[in-house]
Amino acid sequence: MPVEESGNMLILVDAVARAEGSPQLAQRYWPQLTKWAEYLNLHGLDPETQLTTDDFAGHVAHNANLSLKAIDALAAYADLAHLLKQEAVAKQYQSTAKEMAAKWITMAKEGDHYKLAFNSPNTWSQKYNLVWDKLLDYNLFPNSVRDSEVAFYLTRLNLYGLPLDSRADYTKLDWSLWTATLASNSDQFNAIVDPIYRWTNETPTRVPLTDWYDTKTGKQVGFQARSVVGGVFIKALSDKQLTTKWRSK
Repeated sequence: MPVEESGNMLILVDAVARAEGSPQLAQRYWPQLTKWAEYLNLHGLDPETQLTTDDFAGHVAHNANLSLKAIDALAAYADLAHLLKQEAVAKQYQSTAKEMAAKWITMAKEGDHYKLAFNSPNTWSQKYNLVWDKLLDYNLFPNSVRDSEVAFYLTRLNLYGLPLDSRADYTKLDWSLWTATLASNSDQFNAIVDPIYRWTNETPTRVPLTDWYDTKTGKQVGFQARSVVGGVFIKALSDKQLTTKWRSK
């Protein structure tokens, strides 16, 4: 998962720098971070055939959500460069991230939503990677992108939640909460989360919390008791007053 994991590490290190109030970790591993950023600069906008974090769905080329991860990651690298006083590098990668974001909108657009893959008409997917653009204040994408996606998702809800994408009825618990966090108001957020709450009470599969289940039957598809369920708390990170309080500790 070269694009996925390179992007994950860059965003993570930037998030750590924000939480700690110091780019010390980035400075320690700067050559490696630079290697990942250079790779994403070349291969991130339109990823070649490879797995993403939803590896159970198989290999996909031109994955729009994966592209979002790469674009956010380049903004993360730019932010880290700024914190390390490397202003020329910061300016270069911030400009690159903005240019890629503008291209992404054109490449992924399909009517009232954005496609699963750039070359796949009549598809859609949860664009949960947009959450980092919002939470870490990269502001690469206009609000209209998030608003149109959320409005479209509300038309695709099943009894127990929003499918991961147009290929199947299953979903991921953690990413559904990431997607809900894109909502601009509490009514939209609740519309996505309420079916998930219903599922936790009505699922016929009584196991330690699964994060992969069917949105129509409520049955577990796979996975249980995994650390990724911590992603359900992502909404708290969007509360700047709350995050400031806990970071101060």
